[in-house]
Amino acid sequence: KQTFDYYRRIIIYMQQVIMRPRVKSTVSLGALVKRMTTYQDHDPFLKPCVPSNPWQTDDVTYWDLNLRNVEIPTKMRVERWSFSFYELLNDPRGRADFKLFLKKEFSGENLAFWEAAEEMKWGAASSMSEKAETIFKTFLAPGAPRWINIDGRTMGLTVKGLEYPHRYVLDAAQTHIFMLMKKDTFYRYLKSPVYKDIQKKAISPMPHNFT
Repeated sequence: KQTFDYYRRIIIYMQQVIMRPRVKSTVSLGALVKRMTTYQDHDPFLKPCVPSNPWQTDDVTYWDLNLRNVEIPTKMRVERWSFSFYELLNDPRGRADFKLFLKKEFSGENLAFWEAAEEMKWGAASSMSEKAETIFKTFLAPGAPRWINIDGRTMGLTVKGLEYPHRYVLDAAQTHIFMLMKKDTFYRYLKSPVYKDIQKKAISPMPHNFT
């Protein structure tokens, strides 16, 4: 027999699901075509790897140049960061550069919350309650040291959901923060001296000739 708390969690979860955005198929297909056009020069099936394909030549220079946290990335890697905010966050080196920009602007709380939500979503279930309490005190409680600015409805649902935490309890708030960074902070980063500096430092390896 299911308990009262079980159904309370289901209700909170469904409220958050309803708030997730839906996209029309025409918009999705248009985005797919745009993505293929954007990434065609970065597709190893369409363009050769530079300096060489390590699977074909046994030369690991390509892997060395593209380590997760390499100090100086390649120009193609830095260029990919400008393709989308997701691309920037998904690259550990790109995210580190974005954090540097946020540090200079004294505005790192949004990214810190997004990362905390990711840790809660993919972390161990045994630590979920502890993480929920830490996130509430750090980002959501009145007067929190790194308080995030989200709308009242999302804040209310999130705070209520944290009383009965589950992996996806922060989805609505995380999506809200992601969109804030995507629509504003991301484009300011691309125009900033931080990004322009890494563009200048980035390297363009020459193709290796093994003949």
